Formats: sequence, C-alpha cells, structure tokens
Amino acid sequence: MGGTKAAAEQIEVAGHDVRLTSPDRVIFPQRGFTKADVFHYYLAVGDGIMRALRDRPTTLQRFPEGVEGEAFFQKRVPARGVPPWVRTATISFPSGRSAAELCPADLAHVAWAAQMGTIVLHPWPVRAADVDRPDELRIDLDPQPGTDFADAVSAAAELRGLLDELGVTGWPKTSGGRGLHVYLRIAPRWTFTEVRRATIALARELERRRPELVTTAWWKEQRGERVFVDYNQMARDRTIACAYSLRANARATVSTPVTWDELPDVDPDDFDLRTVPARLAERGDPHAGIDDTAWDITPLLEWADRDDAGGQGDMPYPPDHPKMPGEPKRVQPSKDRDRPR
Repeated sequence: MGGTKAAAEQIEVAGHDVRLTSPDRVIFPQRGFTKADVFHYYLAVGDGIMRALRDRPTTLQRFPEGVEGEAFFQKRVPARGVPPWVRTATISFPSGRSAAELCPADLAHVAWAAQMGTIVLHPWPVRAADVDRPDELRIDLDPQPGTDFADAVSAAAELRGLLDELGVTGWPKTSGGRGLHVYLRIAPRWTFTEVRRATIALARELERRRPELVTTAWWKEQRGERVFVDYNQMARDRTIACAYSLRANARATVSTPVTWDELPDVDPDDFDLRTVPARLAERGDPHAGIDDTAWDITPLLEWADRDDAGGQGDMPYPPDHPKMPGEPKRVQPSKDRDRPR
C-alpha cells in the first residue's frame, strides 16, 4: 500500500497566500529533494532571486513530475486559474507574435511558479517599463569539449581585466554547470540588435587577446578546444537561468553569484539547493550592488564600428531567428559550396 499523500499547504508569501500542493512529490530523485524543498529553497533565497527577477518578463521551465520527467517552457501565463495578484508583461518574439509572461513583482510570484512545477527561471534582460531595450548585457562563457570550468574561469579573468580598462563592473555567476556568466548593468537606451552588436564587439576583443583560449565562432566545427562566448544570448527571446535559479540536473545545482576574488577557487558543484541558502545568509549576495550603476555601451558600439570597417561585420543569429539585415549566411562552413577554397 502506498503512503498517505501530504496535505496541501497554504503559505503566506509577500502578503499573498500561495497554495503548495503535493509537497512530498520527489523532484530531484538522486538527492531526494521534494517539491516542498524546491518551494522553500526559493523562499530562502528571496532577496537574491528578486534582485535577478524583479519586473522582468520570465519564461518558466517546468518539470511537473520532477527533473527525470517531461519538461516544457511556459511563456504565456494562462488566462484562467491564476491568482488575481499575478503580474504579467507582454513581450514580442522575433516571429512578431507576443505573449503575456510572468513578471515577478514580489517573491509570491516565484513561489507560485514553484507550485506550478517550475525548476528553472529564465528572465529576459529587460524590465516591464521598456521590454524592447535591455538593461542587462549578458556574457555567456561556454566551455567546449576538451575544456572545462577552469578554462571558463581563465577567460573570465581576462574579461575582468578588459572591463577594468573600460571602467565597468562585471558581475560573475556560475551557470550551474561547467560555464560562467558575467552580467553588466547597462542603461536601457539601446535595442536588442544594438546590445547584441556591442556584445559581439566585446567578445571579439576578448578573442583577440586570448585566441588560444577564447572563440566567437558560431559553428561548432570551428571552435576547437576553447571557451565559446555565446553572443547570441543577447538576441531577442534568448534567455539564461537567472542568479539563484535551480538547474534541472541530478545534483540540483544553482546558478550562483560569486565574487571575482573567490572565482579561482570555486567548484560549481558545491552550490546546490541545500548549500546556497546558508551561503546567502552568511555572506550576503555578491550581486547586491548590481543595480547601483548603469553603463553606457557607446565604447563597445565604437569597437563594433571599427570591426565593421575592418571587414568583421555581423555574425549568424540562432537558427530559429528570422534572417536579419546584414547577417552572413547561416551555412556551416564545411557545407558552404560558395565559400572560397
């Protein structure tokens, strides 16, 4: 005979009642973490995750039966069956279609998402006040086969020096896997296209300084054993798991903000559902100052103009993105019959 299911709970979060059903459902089987563990994890990191999510349209990566079950991305908040206090923001996709996405105004929104089986929260790099102009430039350092987290750390150290020269503060965090993310807070004055162009310019400068370590090559066959700077994370409708988001892996790791000084000694597997709340409580949030200063990306756009003049123009967009003006062919180099041999 099966055991008795735990009763649903009504929990007050940020002045709202949030219902938690099936609290004993196992979500991370290899660790034994339940739906209640996920729910209370997000409450425990509330200050940190709200700094990452507040007023941002957010896509939910849901695993109703746990991380070993089926998953889906939810971009649209249902029109019915949602608490009346849940806020949304309407964003438009490259296809021209739009959606009213969850837009967390307080921690109750995150708790509601956890109740819905959300494991990973993917905010857009914009705020509800202007959904077409990013205020967050995201640099994704993605180790390729043959490289590892230590190589991403080396690339991040080079990036830090470059940002120091520009007078800009970068805010690093683990991806929850082998990679690293570095965020820059920017003034919301530029379009997605312009911010992506600035990101490409920054990535190319990093590649020029450490060509044996860093690559901007979109095609995997050209990347080699290097760290790929995924500039297309700044394309419209591309999102990254936010700071303090759980990741849907067996270990229940967390995308965790770190300081630059501790980064060389970090093991990303040390940051998980069980350890991160205590770390945040003891040390505070390394990203606490991220909103203090918004940066002008004009210097990066000037670098982009310089690269254009030197024959380095736009780079390919993701395959599901409409063809963009000035974009090169989306053909794998080894299969491009028109390519000079």
